Amino acid sequence: MQLADVDLTDHTRFAERVPHEMFAVLRREDPVHWQEEHDGRGFWAITKHADITAVAKDWRTFSSERGGTSLQDLDPDELEARKSMLDMDPPPHNALRAIVNRDFTPRAVRVFTERIRELFDGVLGEALKQGEVEFVEDVAAKLPMRVFAEMLGAPESDHRYLVELGDRMLGQDDPEYAIDPEVAEANRHLPFSNPAALEMFEYGRKLAGERRGCPRDDIVTKLVEAEIDGRPLTQHEYDVYFLLLSVAGNETTRHSISQGVLALIENPEQLQRLRDDPELLPLAANEILRWATPVHHFRRTATAEVEFGGKTIRENDKLATWYISGNFDEEVFDRPYEFDVGRDPNPQMTFGPGGPHFCTGAHLARLEIEIVFTEMVRRVASFELTGEPERLQSNFFNGIKRMPLRLTPA
Repeated sequence: MQLADVDLTDHTRFAERVPHEMFAVLRREDPVHWQEEHDGRGFWAITKHADITAVAKDWRTFSSERGGTSLQDLDPDELEARKSMLDMDPPPHNALRAIVNRDFTPRAVRVFTERIRELFDGVLGEALKQGEVEFVEDVAAKLPMRVFAEMLGAPESDHRYLVELGDRMLGQDDPEYAIDPEVAEANRHLPFSNPAALEMFEYGRKLAGERRGCPRDDIVTKLVEAEIDGRPLTQHEYDVYFLLLSVAGNETTRHSISQGVLALIENPEQLQRLRDDPELLPLAANEILRWATPVHHFRRTATAEVEFGGKTIRENDKLATWYISGNFDEEVFDRPYEFDVGRDPNPQMTFGPGGPHFCTGAHLARLEIEIVFTEMVRRVASFELTGEPERLQSNFFNGIKRMPLRLTPA
């Protein structure tokens, strides 16, 4: 792999596996690298752990709001129409985040420990009875959505529908989920330029209508009753907030669980370490998050001309901070390409490297992953692939679409 061979915009490079060789070349030879785009104006690829951290923490210079967090170039009206709290800088970002922050503190999510274990006990029990399963659909996708749907107040009968909507929106760079380019162009004002967002808005509005008549102790009720500067959320603010929570609460944890199981299959000695020493499971959860890195990158936009990493970044230039690269930075992680369930220290940046946009659901996701792998190590004697895993073709999500497995009870 030579520097001239690098193309981070080519989704097919991400189809079979993460192209770690491209990121290794960039970290070594050009860690602040100008990447041309076939359908855009180009962006700076930020690939070293320290540089990604510096960009994330300096939100005044590197804004989430000025250009949004997607690499797609949008005009101001389109950007405004799609804007969620991800696409805001403080103080507006902080005001929206505060609505649900208390639901995701370490203390708050620990209350869910037994409920998460109970939900996963049912999911895993069903899978073990079947023996042969499509792991992503039958196991990995079920738990995060069931947990988050309960927090939202969505009925269990709708869980699969919410997962399918998320797949259609976030997987559209994959041929299986691709939408017609003319449809995408006509829907640039919607999240991911995808009409499936309208279905998610409609579903969220239905729940909001029910809560206005009958409030409950759930997140939808909090959104309906929330006030910012003395006013309720606008319909648009509610719509994009509900969509963000519904998608983020499922997709990233699902992909982390699937990638973690595949890593244990491919590294059986690490699975045996966990069987021999269950005390390693909290460290293992952290390593699974590093290894999986379900979101490859997020965008920032420069608010002024600045010297960074030896390069002159102009005002309004795009930057892509590649978490997948930072999580395998040789200067930070010893033997980064080895999956090590006892890795400590492990400053993985899967939830972000700090700053105002550190993932709101980080503590919940970590708890879910720790419970899932604790139970699987205890109750599953063997995991056996019965077919090739099918990866999502995307330079944004590190996902597995399907993974057929045979599970043998312990």
